[in-house]
Amino acid sequence: MTKEKLLVIIGPTAVGKTELSIEVAKNYNGEIISGDSMQIYKGMDIGTAKIKEEEMQGIPHHLIDIRDPSESFSVAEFQKEVRTKIKEITSRGKLPIIVGGTGLYIQSVLFDYQFSEEPSNHPIRESLELRLQEQGIDPLFRELEQLDPASARNIHPNNYRRVVRALEVYHTTGKTMSEHQANQLKDPLYNVTLIGLTMDRERLYERINYRVDLMMEEGLLEEVTRLYEAGVEGVQSIQAIGYKEIYDYLEGRATLEDAISTLKQNSRRYAKRQLTWFHNKMDVHWFDVTKLSNREKNEIISSFLAGKL
Repeated sequence: MTKEKLLVIIGPTAVGKTELSIEVAKNYNGEIISGDSMQIYKGMDIGTAKIKEEEMQGIPHHLIDIRDPSESFSVAEFQKEVRTKIKEITSRGKLPIIVGGTGLYIQSVLFDYQFSEEPSNHPIRESLELRLQEQGIDPLFRELEQLDPASARNIHPNNYRRVVRALEVYHTTGKTMSEHQANQLKDPLYNVTLIGLTMDRERLYERINYRVDLMMEEGLLEEVTRLYEAGVEGVQSIQAIGYKEIYDYLEGRATLEDAISTLKQNSRRYAKRQLTWFHNKMDVHWFDVTKLSNREKNEIISSFLAGKL
């Protein structure tokens, strides 16, 4: 059976994936699927660097604004949604293009992940959740770093649901979540071309800092304040970088200046974790775009793709 063609564009935050994806979609009759786990949320536009309508240049985009901020969204749900979109886009004679930076989410689509087969153990989960309530997330995350450092690198320390789940799997089976996933990493389900953008670390961090400043100018504070005043709290969406830091300011735990500084720091750390995940977990054709103009970048990558798509 012929596998469906799929292009995936990955890379750390602020490296320039969005602009490239539009050019590639125009050149190869593509439609874009967001591979970002937070761009699914309505009303969370600035902090997630969601593409603007005018930037789409008429290219259809999928998996953007499909959930309310109060709703949860799992990797298994993402996998199901994206695979459905790939079939739909392919059936229209178009090329599906996944663009994003959430490594585990993208990997779950490409390979035969069977989430339901990872056992659930209610007593262990209840014990972990009790510890979470009594001690907070930090001791649980440190335990995960010791038991399953590979998973810890891809899970944000404040994402308590995934931290608890990874520990539950380990204490139930004696194997790490990473080991369970590795057993499912065989041949990809698609005829996939996987390209990644990278750049000099110092230059990338400059771009991240500038992006945060631009977000503040564009109204990030006002965007987060609207969510806060609407009573959105204690849910998955607000754990996103760019939101929890501003919540700390709104709730009096930090000055605005400190919240912005922490946001920049967390964004830089996230970019580092993204690169580590991609380099360790995925077979990527990397392009260093540090010294390339947008035109040069587009030409080099289009030339590479000409022999693949």
